[in-house]
Amino acid sequence: MHLRNRWRAPRAIVAAASGLAIAAATLTVAAPATQAAGSLTGPSSAGVSQSVTVTLAGAPEGLVTLMDIANNQQVSSATAGFGSQDLSFYFTTPSAPTTMVLSAYQDGAQVSSNNLTLTVGSIGTTTTISAPNTAKVGTATKITVTVTSANGSQYNPPGQVVVKDTTGATITTMGLTNGPGAGQSYAYWRWTPTTAQTYTFIATYVPAAGSQAAASTSVQDAIVASASGGTISLTAPPTMTQGVPVTLTATLAPASTQGTVGFTLNGAPISAAIPIVNGVATFQWTPNVAGQVTLGASYTTNAGGSGSTTDVVTISGAPAQTDQITLVQPGWGPWAPNGTYTLGNGSNFTFQASTLSGAAVTLSETGPCQVAGLTINVPTGSGVCNLQASSPGGNGYASVTYGYTVNLIPGVQTADVSAPPSGRFKVGRVLVLESPGQADTNAGQNIRWKILKRDQGRKHCKLLYPDNGSVTVRIKSKGECTVVGTAPAVAGQWQKFRTVRKYRGR
Repeated sequence: MHLRNRWRAPRAIVAAASGLAIAAATLTVAAPATQAAGSLTGPSSAGVSQSVTVTLAGAPEGLVTLMDIANNQQVSSATAGFGSQDLSFYFTTPSAPTTMVLSAYQDGAQVSSNNLTLTVGSIGTTTTISAPNTAKVGTATKITVTVTSANGSQYNPPGQVVVKDTTGATITTMGLTNGPGAGQSYAYWRWTPTTAQTYTFIATYVPAAGSQAAASTSVQDAIVASASGGTISLTAPPTMTQGVPVTLTATLAPASTQGTVGFTLNGAPISAAIPIVNGVATFQWTPNVAGQVTLGASYTTNAGGSGSTTDVVTISGAPAQTDQITLVQPGWGPWAPNGTYTLGNGSNFTFQASTLSGAAVTLSETGPCQVAGLTINVPTGSGVCNLQASSPGGNGYASVTYGYTVNLIPGVQTADVSAPPSGRFKVGRVLVLESPGQADTNAGQNIRWKILKRDQGRKHCKLLYPDNGSVTVRIKSKGECTVVGTAPAVAGQWQKFRTVRKYRGR
């Protein structure tokens, strides 16, 4: 019995061993096959300090690292779930140019079928100017220039910016400070406009020596400077008086604005909609109150835009005295109010005008005369013109209008003749009295020439009429002749024309 038991024991052990071998064989057969290597894709170039994404297609399950095998550095890692899938790596490129050779590894073994070469070089930039659309004349305005690295790079561009106007003149040069955000540098200055107009600035980024950022230039940035600091400015006289007309002016920026402007007093309308012409709308208004009031101007553009401005002004009480106008005719002297004057047909001159208030004088007229500004033109030689000179007053003076009566008479008829002045000439000499094609008198009248009979003038001189259309006189003999050129008067327009020459033969 004991011998039988001893021999069985080894069989049991062998059987157990065989079971382990079978189990081991079973486990070996059930083990998964080795996963195929994934494909690594991504950009071939990037800028310094730039965010980059690289993808591993067909990634194995588990933690995978992205290595820069050129520089022996791990740059990113990611974990893939069960089954083959795409795996994305995110990292930021170095701050200096380099060449990276990227490969995916898991447990020390490469799991990408390829290496990805990424060349890291300098980064592009964008330069911008940040400023308000409008600025107030005489008030400092902050203008900021920002240089931003391209493609999301976190590299802060070092160097400076040069700001110029459209003529190329340098306005300012500023060093850059890092910020305000990642991948940005900035600088600013406080600029004060001196006059109301549109100013245009252009900023250029100049990289510092050794910088990894490229130069760039901003687009033009326009700033409209106005008296109010807005797109509309209201101008009124510095002093106003109740009952004295004044001119209110609204100025729009830019001057190309098209639309209408309405004026208000303490919020209530005092004008209809006034068209904007070359950026300006004006309204003549007579204050009907005294004290401190608020004048306003609001605009509406044809495109639907709008804006407004107000100005607090003080209006004094009724004026103490009436304005006075001084109207001066050059070469003659001042015209007296309600005076009567005579002007001939063809008169044309510009008055000199002034007022005690300092206001501009406006001329108007009823009758045949023509008035433009301070210039009067008389196109006829008969009738009466009633001329009026007006001042709106201001500065404590009331408005005033003076009247003048202008009687019109025939004008002096003139002509630019070729006849030489009176004098002595050799016998046989031919003198040109009227050149070929010579114009008629200023009244359009033709000149008629004759030699007076007295003193035997026709014996000494003779009129000739060459084929070229001229008129000449030939000195025939010694002695004097009187040559007269005349043109008839034009009734009610021009006086008779007459010119005389005395020639003596020698």
